[in-house]
Amino acid sequence: MNEYAVEISDLSKTFISIRRRAIVIPVERTRVEALKSVTLNIPKGQIYGLLGPNGAGKTTLIKCLATLVLPTSGTARVNGYDVLKESTYARASMGVCQGNERSIYWKLSARENMIFFAKLYRMPHDEARERADDLLGRMGLLEKANEKVENLSHGMRMKIVFARALLHDPPILLLDEPTQGLDPTFATDLRRFIRDELHDRTILLTTHYMHEADLLCDKIALINEGELKSLGTPKELKEEVRNYDSLHMKVVGSPDIESIRAMDMVMTATSTERNGHSELVVTAEDGYELAYRLLNIMHQTPGVKVEHFEVKEPTLDDVFLKLTGRRIED
Repeated sequence: MNEYAVEISDLSKTFISIRRRAIVIPVERTRVEALKSVTLNIPKGQIYGLLGPNGAGKTTLIKCLATLVLPTSGTARVNGYDVLKESTYARASMGVCQGNERSIYWKLSARENMIFFAKLYRMPHDEARERADDLLGRMGLLEKANEKVENLSHGMRMKIVFARALLHDPPILLLDEPTQGLDPTFATDLRRFIRDELHDRTILLTTHYMHEADLLCDKIALINEGELKSLGTPKELKEEVRNYDSLHMKVVGSPDIESIRAMDMVMTATSTERNGHSELVVTAEDGYELAYRLLNIMHQTPGVKVEHFEVKEPTLDDVFLKLTGRRIED
């Protein structure tokens, strides 16, 4: 018996991006490698996170598994079914939730949406209605069941999209940034539901929220520019930078980031500027010694004033920075 619910082997996807003049005249064709020989096996009953910045290839991988996009090369199997050769059986084995409320019908009510999609799975009407009301109730939306979707909040719509993925009780769920754009209350509700109610499912969750991956996932795959960079439990990944400290500093003005990077004890350094303020994140083996030296440098730099600084334990973002040279939020 196969122990893996999802099997991905050397999966690649290349797009041809076309820049046009006057809408119809192509002037430049660019080859974009969205996925580069991705290999990943997910055991049954586990939650795997795919963590990376926007444009890393997370959604493309989900779409390949969901049979929405054809891979350029490689293979993928869901519940033992090849997504290309046995796509009908693969689709029946999974539920897909993408962070896009436009995938439901706004002129229908919440209940009507659920019943419509349930019937696509060939459920009898009474069973479809019962299943719809059960899931809307579990999402806290039963009182809104007869409301048109266009009159609901973004968070409520996303709960309907999420519930729709559960209609046919699939053993495998592909969740593509399900909490993106949600307010903290709705996001917390969905994370709690995933953690407490779906512990018996196999889930591939894409996100760029580090705390979400840390909270929910048994293992996390870090992805950047279409390539998997590392795979492990949150604890194992953080062990990769356990000998380093992360210094977070907020300053008024624009410090010389290149001079900071050139310091002999600095491993990595990034700076984000907003409204005349800069946020520095610098890693080194001894964060406290680094803080002492940087504070002295900042004090002597005209036009720069330190507002706040702290030395933190390494995070998944620090692991990602070490592996790729960029931050997950970039």
